[in-house]
Amino acid sequence: MVSLGSCNIKGNISTGGERIYHVPGQTYYDVTRIDESAGERWFWSEAEARSAGWQRSKR
Repeated sequence: MVSLGSCNIKGNISTGGERIYHVPGQTYYDVTRIDESAGERWFWSEAEARSAGWQRSKR
């Protein structure tokens, strides 16, 4: 994993195409991997993720 400082919110795209973000401490945060070539990305804040159209993971 690349060290991105405080850019630690993971934007993941599910197999169904849903854009979900994960914050540290959530159930699936540690196992979620980001594939930037598939459109997944890192966010600096939850506000940034939401404004980009991503939803917070429910777990």
